[in-house]
Amino acid sequence: MVYQLKILRGTGNVRFWQTFDSPCTCADSVARALEELNERTVLRDSAGQEAEPIAWECACLEKKCGACAMVIGGTPRLACATRLCEAADKGGCITLEPLKKFRRIRDLQVDRGEMFTALQEMELWLENDAELVEEERRALHYRAASCLMCGLCLEVCPNFSPGRTFAGAAAAAAAYRAFEPSAAGAHRETLRTQYRKRFFNDCAKSLACQDICPAQVPVEQLLVKTNAAAIWRRREKKHGAR
Repeated sequence: MVYQLKILRGTGNVRFWQTFDSPCTCADSVARALEELNERTVLRDSAGQEAEPIAWECACLEKKCGACAMVIGGTPRLACATRLCEAADKGGCITLEPLKKFRRIRDLQVDRGEMFTALQEMELWLENDAELVEEERRALHYRAASCLMCGLCLEVCPNFSPGRTFAGAAAAAAAYRAFEPSAAGAHRETLRTQYRKRFFNDCAKSLACQDICPAQVPVEQLLVKTNAAAIWRRREKKHGAR
């Protein structure tokens, strides 16, 4: 089968579709197909028209950095982890679009700075080293740290939209480690306030984030633990056990 990449291109509000034939095979990833297009001396689309190189993000190409997140065949995915035959329709066409909930820079390139700014404002760091004695706690910390910060969770989240305070599952994963009882610090109260403001108050727990996560971060399990530490235990201390 001859595959075609149908790419939504442009900058800002200027958008247009452009289709390219690809010599790549079923086992090749979407990322490899994009690489091949940009490696050509002169890039031409399927109609023979000369085209500019395709703007997209990539780094490790091993499902470890999350840079190549985009909408592939209508579903948010990592280009490096999606094979052409998995994303193609019956005619061999693969549609590629930028993530829709982030500001578009050019072609498949978006600005995910809003997500990183939210984490900075939440002050998600540890003042002391966490003493992870229990095996279960240590394992969950490891899973939480596997978050790629790719933004796919925000792309599918019904509660996230640009400009709002809600920071999404990426923030929840980072918050879990900061709220560990063994890693308490002086800024813990600020953490609680920010967690409530930027996550707890607006999360409807659809868990679409968990289903889409390429790193398989156990979001639901992290929420249970973090909510207990940041919200419920605080209330118990404030009002006293009944």
